[in-house]
Amino acid sequence: MMLRLDFVTLFPEAIQAGLGFSILDRAATQGLASYHCVNPRDFTTDARRTVDDKPFGGSAGMLLMAEPVAQALESLPIAEDTAVVFPDPTGRRFVQADAENLAKRKHVVFVCGHYEGIDERIFETFGTHKFSLGDFVLTNGEFPAIIMADAIVRVVPGVLGSSDSLEQDSFGDGLLSSPQYTRPAEWRGKGVPEVLTSGDHERIRRWRRAESLRHTLATRPDLLASAQLSKEDLQLLKSFDDDLD
Repeated sequence: MMLRLDFVTLFPEAIQAGLGFSILDRAATQGLASYHCVNPRDFTTDARRTVDDKPFGGSAGMLLMAEPVAQALESLPIAEDTAVVFPDPTGRRFVQADAENLAKRKHVVFVCGHYEGIDERIFETFGTHKFSLGDFVLTNGEFPAIIMADAIVRVVPGVLGSSDSLEQDSFGDGLLSSPQYTRPAEWRGKGVPEVLTSGDHERIRRWRRAESLRHTLATRPDLLASAQLSKEDLQLLKSFDDDLD
């Protein structure tokens, strides 16, 4: 099944540049994903191709008007199960589970805002999801749309070629990943942890799990509340706490 991603954007060249290399480009070449852009300016009627106006209430800045964006969306093959995603700092935090859920759809549309955003009636009429990448504001919606598209496409079956790559990613099991090393085994006086060169797969598994837990506890302890933890995991976490006492 091919995943179709559409982008309603004033800057299609930015989207095309962001999707045109590496894994995202390979996914398109292999027929696993396709990318399309539609520009609201193409649905304007005045000579200046105006897409923005001042907000009601006297707020600063300019806002994308509803009609050009609506017509751009209506030009797309939106079905009942299409996800229409608005990158927006007022949305809830986008996480790996969202990428995995959206990758199961046949069609995802990103509506990229600009200036001070988009008339809220567009989301009320067409939107299914509103996501934020974090507690900060960007100049437009194209950058977060590209990032979310990357996260979605890479979990489409067949894109990475190996399911092991996904399982070892940070957040693949709800935790941060363990540190990774490659050749040479000695670099500028720093060596690779001995366990990784031991050939003992069970020791390596335990080391990776312990380091994943240690890293998560130190950096993102909030993730532990929702992670599926075994008795062994809980014992390891307790030992880390004991070491700090």
